[in-house]
Amino acid sequence: MPGITNGSTSTKTMGVLTVGGLVAVTAYTVALGSNGWLWFIWVVLGLLTLGMVATSTG
Repeated sequence: MPGITNGSTSTKTMGVLTVGGLVAVTAYTVALGSNGWLWFIWVVLGLLTLGMVATSTG
């Protein structure tokens, strides 16, 4: 498709994984209690996603 590159596809995939991860970690926290490692991993995933977005648009 015109206008879609591998970079934008992987950025969209990372965005979906980040949002899905947030939903999963939030559900885990509500059901079983907070787990600091899960939140730490989600924050790292979010930072990686932001980094990918910043480099793909720049």
